[in-house]
Amino acid sequence: MTFIAGFIDAVVGGGGLITIPTLLINLPRTPIPTLFGTNKIASLAGTSIAAVQYSKRIKFNYKLLAAVALSASLASFSGAKLISYINVNTFKPVIFVILILITIYTFLKKDLGSVQTKTLPLNKQIIYGSVIGLIVGFYDGFFGPGTGSFLILGFVLILGFEFIQASAYAKVINCFTNLSAIIVFIRQGNYILELAIPMAIMNMAGNFVGTKMAFKKGNKFVRAVFLVIVILMIIKYGNDIFFAS
Repeated sequence: MTFIAGFIDAVVGGGGLITIPTLLINLPRTPIPTLFGTNKIASLAGTSIAAVQYSKRIKFNYKLLAAVALSASLASFSGAKLISYINVNTFKPVIFVILILITIYTFLKKDLGSVQTKTLPLNKQIIYGSVIGLIVGFYDGFFGPGTGSFLILGFVLILGFEFIQASAYAKVINCFTNLSAIIVFIRQGNYILELAIPMAIMNMAGNFVGTKMAFKKGNKFVRAVFLVIVILMIIKYGNDIFFAS
């Protein structure tokens, strides 16, 4: 399952939608922060592989990348610190509605992410990108699943990137948010190393294959996988809100 999660994560994010429920089912008595910390270690390993692969094919604007990565990392650190003190279920209805709107918009906008649609000045890209980083980074530290998908959507909708380019930026930024959250989880002792290591190996393999597939199939493939992942997120949060005890 971790290989599949890595494959999906490399293409469009959302690997946590597979690994987190799997951990919850198999380790029901383990504290949620410990499961999140374990998953973060595996996720960082896999995401790093995808980031390296994307960096070989995509030309980054490093000023933009650094600004978004910094804001996202700080927000992720804060989110991870708060997870032990705030009930995450409070925010799930809001995320549920946002995901439905995202799905409808992406489905209706057939050409979304097929080509770069905006050429914003660098200063605006940095400002808008930093806001995206703050919001999604906090989500990553606090919740986690689907972070890459939210980053990709932000870069496509707000900055006008095409899907492959947005995926490349998302992978690098996601590495920093994962690392930031991991620092918190390790300090708190919220991880199971003997489980995280084999998960990390399989996640790395899945990310490697997924990145190759994304480049081979192109933006239409990434868009299709993006829609599938967002729909799965809707199902997950809908189940958490309406059916989970």
